[in-house]
Parts: sequence; structure tokens; C-alpha cells
Amino acid sequence: MSGFNEQFLYAVIIIALGYTLKRFNIIKEKDGEGLARIIFNLTLPALIIVSFSDIKIESSLFLLIGIAFCYGLLSAFVSIIIFRKESRENKGMLGMLVPGFNIGLFAYPLVEGIWGREGIKYFGMFDVGNAFIVFGLLYLIGSYYSSDKAELSPGVIMRKLTGSIPLMTYIIVCGLNIISIQLPEMVVNVSEIISVANMPLSFLLLGIYLNFKFDKSYYTLIIKVLTIRYVLGLTVGISLFFILPYDDMFRYTVLIGLMLPVSVSVLPYSVEFNYDQRFIGTVSNLTILITFFLLWVLMNIIG
Repeated sequence: MSGFNEQFLYAVIIIALGYTLKRFNIIKEKDGEGLARIIFNLTLPALIIVSFSDIKIESSLFLLIGIAFCYGLLSAFVSIIIFRKESRENKGMLGMLVPGFNIGLFAYPLVEGIWGREGIKYFGMFDVGNAFIVFGLLYLIGSYYSSDKAELSPGVIMRKLTGSIPLMTYIIVCGLNIISIQLPEMVVNVSEIISVANMPLSFLLLGIYLNFKFDKSYYTLIIKVLTIRYVLGLTVGISLFFILPYDDMFRYTVLIGLMLPVSVSVLPYSVEFNYDQRFIGTVSNLTILITFFLLWVLMNIIG
């Protein structure tokens, strides 16, 4: 897995660069909001267009959508049971931290560097199922347990889903691909130029948001969240890796997908529903560090 180790090293260097720029006040953490909007609304959709515009989508790949979606439901159910004795506010906050994965900022850059467009094709399908969890289920959980009784209706959830440019790009590009309609060459060419920026910008953003200061009062809840995410994710992921009768890339996608960090959407949800943003940021940072370590170990073992 020399390719993975090389890409892993590049990722660490770029993340460290982003963190260093923040520490020296060359870039401020609040600048990350604008950078995140550029990634989610421009460079990531461009990468999706380039990756899905001219590939053949095998029917088996649609199973990845189902796996991501069903696992999201399973992990949410487990978290609700385990956190049932917590306060109402904690149930909502912790319940949002267990399901859902950070694929756009974390997985895509690594996958693109290691497996190229072929890898993006697989993780893109996995991300479609994940998107319904992140923009649907997590919003449901956060809203249901919030003290301010935020509006919750099918219309609100549908607006969240349709408002996700990456998700809509998946659906449109995959739909056109299935019915054999090609995007204009100009669109694909321009998207290819823009998509090159996705990997370095994503890793820089992770570095900008990285924080090593953790409040000790959070330790017990943090351990519970991390234990559920990684024990359940690794158990299901490793089991499916050896059980599923599909190619290596399919099985790598499931294994890696189920150990990815907390979805970045949880932070804006915490603002909307008035949850503890520092706690959520702490858990998010820890999952980034843990996932990097686990990926390095697992990919070198199974590779």
C-alpha cells in the first residue's frame, strides 16, 4: 500500500500546513466557513461531475447507497438506546454525533489521490445514502430533542435535501448517466479544472478547524460517542469486508466508509438547535485524528 502511505503523508502535510497558518494568525478559523462553502458548492460538485460523467455505473453500486442508509438507521437506533437516560438536550446532541460521515471533506481527497475517479465512483454512491442520513435523519434527531422546538416537517427536511448542491449533483449526473445523456464537453472540461482544487482545499480546511484543546468535563460523554462510532463501525465494516461477494474497491468503500469522522453538518445543526458547539467540535476533531490512525493501520494490514 505504498500509494496509500504516500497519499497519507501528503494529507498530513497539507493538514499541518492549514493548522500552522491558523496558529500564526495568517488564516483565522472563521475563514474556514467561506472555504467550506467553496468546497461544498463548487469544487466537490465539479469533482462529482468529472467522476460520474462518463463512467459505467454497475447495478451492484446501488447497494452502497442502501448500506450507508441502513447503517445510519442502525447506528441512530443504537445511540438512542444507549443514551436513553441522558437529558433531553444530551440525547439530541449525542444522537447527531453517532450516525453520518464526513465524506466530502475527508474521504474524497484521500480516495481521489489513491484510487482516482474509480474510487470516487464508489464513494460517491456511498455518499448518496449517507446524505439522506446527514440531511434527513440527523436533522430529525437534532430538531426533535431541541429545547427550542425548531420547526420539523417533511417540507423542511426536503428543503435540506434539495438544498445540498453535492447531493443534487449526484442525482442529476447519475440520472443522466443511466439514461445515456452526455453532459456538454465544455461543462466537463471546466469542472475538471475546478475539481483539481478539491483535494488541497479540503485538507487545508481540516487543518484550519483542527483543535487540540479538550475540556476535561467532556471526557465521559466523548468516550461513549467514540466507542459507539468505532466499535459498531469497525464491527460492521470488517464483517461486510469479508462477507460481501464484490470486488476489492466495493469492500474497501464499505470498510473505510463506516469509520469516517463525524459529518461536518452537525456543527451548523448545533448552532440552529442551540446545542453545545464546543463539545461537538471536540468530538469532530477527535474523530478526524482517530480515523487517520485507523485508516493507516488497516490499509497497511489488509493491503
